[in-house]
Amino acid sequence: MSEKLWGGRFEEKSEAWVDQFGASIEFDQKLAKEDLLGSLAHVQMLGKCKIIPQEEVETIVGGLNKLVEKLAENKLHFTSVNEDIHLNMEKLLHDEIGPVAGKLHTARSRNDQVATDMHLYLKNQVVEIIHGVNDLLDILIEKAESNIQTIMPGYTHLQHAQPISLAHHLLAYHSMFKRDLERLEESLKRIDISPLGCAALAGTTFPIDRHYAADLLGFSKIYSNSLDGVSDRDFILEFLSNSSILMMHLSRFCEEIILWTSHEFQFATLTDAFSTGSSIMPQKKNPDMAELIRGKTGRVYGNLFSLLTVLKGLPLAYNKDLQEDKEGMFDTVETVLQSLRIFTGMIATIQFHSDTMKKATQKDFSNATELADYLATKGIPFREAHEIVGKLVLACTKKGIYLQDVSLAEYQKVAPIIEADIYYFLESDTAVARRTSAGGTAFSEIEAAIAKAKLS
Repeated sequence: MSEKLWGGRFEEKSEAWVDQFGASIEFDQKLAKEDLLGSLAHVQMLGKCKIIPQEEVETIVGGLNKLVEKLAENKLHFTSVNEDIHLNMEKLLHDEIGPVAGKLHTARSRNDQVATDMHLYLKNQVVEIIHGVNDLLDILIEKAESNIQTIMPGYTHLQHAQPISLAHHLLAYHSMFKRDLERLEESLKRIDISPLGCAALAGTTFPIDRHYAADLLGFSKIYSNSLDGVSDRDFILEFLSNSSILMMHLSRFCEEIILWTSHEFQFATLTDAFSTGSSIMPQKKNPDMAELIRGKTGRVYGNLFSLLTVLKGLPLAYNKDLQEDKEGMFDTVETVLQSLRIFTGMIATIQFHSDTMKKATQKDFSNATELADYLATKGIPFREAHEIVGKLVLACTKKGIYLQDVSLAEYQKVAPIIEADIYYFLESDTAVARRTSAGGTAFSEIEAAIAKAKLS
């Protein structure tokens, strides 16, 4: 018998370094548990359909369960001689129960086997990521609820725009991560499909029951086309795309944390657990965890573009190129789970400096729109009001003062309709509280948004 489980057609022995290049066991051993589960379901199906005798089914099931136990005890050893996780498991099963192990591969190909493994793996991992996103959403609600009255500058172009509540800012990210959650949950529909039984590409002549095997593995349905079943990697692409968007949201928030914890902003302080120091500058407290998440976002993007590139020129059905679908998937799962855990801990323990944030809205012109709106409510067309306020801001900048420093007499020279209540409207608290349009930053709107978020 050939040394290779598929080697009957070959006369020459391949070089070890060529075997090493073609082997995937170094990374696809992450699918060991899923591979054993798939094999257990497959052999039970073979027995149900009377394709192999029940006593042989029991022998194979016993051997597979022994491998499951050894895997849990970290006692399985894999080798590149057997290329991948499937052939390694087949060899290990052969060592356990003898030649009957070869009957396990009846009506099955490594093509549908590996696809099944990845569906099982990604289904479980996406559920774990969903749990991680839910944990983050809970922390954001908690932080928002305790910062409804915290006033800060809202920005456009990284310039002070209008005062807002910090809770409003946090809830904006809650909305983003909620969409991420919905995308991940929706993607489970396309992950939760069984390719087992598609065989190499055309199905099999054996009277198998694909639905039974799918039920044993907890899949909700099967692929309706065998070619599609073995060649489809859309479910991985979708996961990588969803992960890229999720990491982008984490990265945007990390960028703000990096800014907010700087000496120039001083809006927040990270705990020591999520900071590092400098080997030469003793005063430094660096937001390294936020920077790492920001950096790892590019890594996840790379995994998405890598697989898109692999797939773009592949004819149906299976091609060896598809071996490149796993490392990026594994890496993205690990990166996203770690990033979510670190980020959630960082947000849970961050200290916001409400006094500094509010002061930043009192020594700026973020209340300029309030003055323009005030004039508009007095009957001045908004475009004219906008120009009046713009000229006032210019005059203030030349004098080194702010709109709240302008005397009532000066205001009335510009627009006689301005009254003493203008100073109330220029207060940042007032500006925030009055923005009661649906989804606005008004405290009442934020309270309603928090209540809604808790129910969703």
